[in-house]
Amino acid sequence: MRALLGTVAGSGARSSTQLEEPQHTIIKEYFREEFDDEDEWEKRWVQSKHRTDYGKFRISAGRFYGDREKDKGLQTTEDTKYYSVSARFRPFNNEGQTLVIQYTVKYDQHVDCGGAYIKLFPEDVNQETLNEDTRYYIMFGPDICGEDKKIVQVIFNYKDDYYMINKDIKCETDDFTHLYTLIVRPDLTYEVKIDNYVAEAGHLEEHWDFLPPKKIIDPDAQKPDYWDERETIEDPMDKKPDDWDQPERIPDANFEKPGDWDEEMDGEWAPPLIPNPAYKGIWKPRIIKNPYYNGIWVQPEVDNPEYTPDPSLYKYFNISVIGLEILQGRSGTIFDNFLITNDEKYAEDAGNEMWGTTYEREWKRRERQDTVYKKINDKEEPKGKEDKKEKKQKDPNVKDEL
Repeated sequence: MRALLGTVAGSGARSSTQLEEPQHTIIKEYFREEFDDEDEWEKRWVQSKHRTDYGKFRISAGRFYGDREKDKGLQTTEDTKYYSVSARFRPFNNEGQTLVIQYTVKYDQHVDCGGAYIKLFPEDVNQETLNEDTRYYIMFGPDICGEDKKIVQVIFNYKDDYYMINKDIKCETDDFTHLYTLIVRPDLTYEVKIDNYVAEAGHLEEHWDFLPPKKIIDPDAQKPDYWDERETIEDPMDKKPDDWDQPERIPDANFEKPGDWDEEMDGEWAPPLIPNPAYKGIWKPRIIKNPYYNGIWVQPEVDNPEYTPDPSLYKYFNISVIGLEILQGRSGTIFDNFLITNDEKYAEDAGNEMWGTTYEREWKRRERQDTVYKKINDKEEPKGKEDKKEKKQKDPNVKDEL
């Protein structure tokens, strides 16, 4: 944890022609954790004792990495386990300033079901008993379970109720390191960034149901009697032709009554019926556009008397603990590069510094590893004495690449 002060322009006499140097804003770094001192993290992070079977953490850079030391983070180690660990920092309020929460996640195994989100807690939280029911301020980060749930959770506590974002933000699911950033501003706007690109943005009132809606349907409004919602109508000027009505079937003129037909025994003779070529079907007037069409009537909205704006939606007081309180089906997730600050640009630069170069190197190293493993897996088993001798010889290329 460090509190950094930005450079401030010096004071003193200036000539009238000298340009005013811009004064840099003060940057506050409320919390920062990069797990770069091996097991010392255990002095800063407290593992909950609420359950006796919580999963264990270790420091690891994973199966592949950009930098073995720089990329070490806090890794889950046991499958199908709950995990609960947290770190405390000096309490602060975000009133009147931007709140930025940022960290990296890497699924060292392809995750099937598990949370990788963080939570922010108030100062009075008991870290020794931290659990899924512990009251928190903000929950943020990726959450995966099966094929249907692969989202970024953004949940806010407002007046002791929890509100989930009503947008579907897709999270990353591969086994590379990814940077997650949440920005909450005093003007009630927010951004969710993944790898320093905006994945979702908007207004707190619009994307969370903290407050009643500003407008409601006017229950007293009634559709006017004259309102015509018929887009098309039958043409009142269209008249049925006089020769339209013809029978659908007529007697076949080519059939004659048989000579041996006995009407007393066989009944009255009638020729068989055939389709009438003059039959035109049931007459209907043609359809035209309704000149009186008013559109679909929409019941008007009115101001909701229960709605009251709340400019303090973004505020949290005595923010003091950050924690991982998660369940993981498949372990191996690595958490690193935690940062809480009030400066968006500073967070972006820090993200590029801590994650950006690592990510590029990760890809390159992964490509080299895949190439080497392919060579090993594709290598045929030697046959015969000569091949056995060849088998005993080491492949220098493979060794070097590994």
